[in-house]
Amino acid sequence: MANTANTSAVPVVPHGALHPVAPTRLNGVKGRPDMLAVGTVIWLASELMFFAALFAAYFNLRNVTTAMAAPGEQTMWQWGSAHFLQNLFGIEAPWFSLINTTILVLSSITCQIGVHRAERGFVSRTGGLLNVAKWGMREWYTLTFVMGAVFLGGQAYEYSTLVSEGFLPNTNAYTSAFFLATGFHGLHVLGGLILFIFMLGRTYVARTFTHEQRVSAIVASYYWHFVDIVWIILFAVIYIIR
Repeated sequence: MANTANTSAVPVVPHGALHPVAPTRLNGVKGRPDMLAVGTVIWLASELMFFAALFAAYFNLRNVTTAMAAPGEQTMWQWGSAHFLQNLFGIEAPWFSLINTTILVLSSITCQIGVHRAERGFVSRTGGLLNVAKWGMREWYTLTFVMGAVFLGGQAYEYSTLVSEGFLPNTNAYTSAFFLATGFHGLHVLGGLILFIFMLGRTYVARTFTHEQRVSAIVASYYWHFVDIVWIILFAVIYIIR
């Protein structure tokens, strides 16, 4: 049987705290998984099914519309994917989307470093701002937030460019599938940014970094990694496979 802590222990007042805090909030319950983490994993599994349905609809539309095209005629998918291409170094590729994707993927690395610092209780930096090695969870998560915001800004710019080219959600089945899939992902990214704001704000308001806040930081990383992985698949399916 797992060794569990006494959940009815008398609350204590940690150094710097304004009121007593239950030991389970400070250190968790030994031998028992955190319900927040378990619930988040289950919820992300349901979100994965949601995006799987979008992928299935996307490929089904692609197969049907491609089969309807006359021999030698440009398919709807070829027409749509051509809007993402830019010529750089004499090579046509979705360069803008590739750069935007790279920023989002790198944000997963900064997020994981933030988790590493949070797990060891380093909430804020212990050195100068330019000394990256001394950064704490706040600095790494703030950088992750900025990179996520840049990605959203890039996606908004791409949307505006596509709309100016007549690439609208109601143009055809391809554009509808594109905006539906990328739009829902963008909403998930926005939700992640709001989560970072809430979590970072909580560390500034609270005087003691508790086990609950540590778990929140870890759960936020679960969500952000999930968002990044889904986008990598979306990027490959929409921008690469034509």
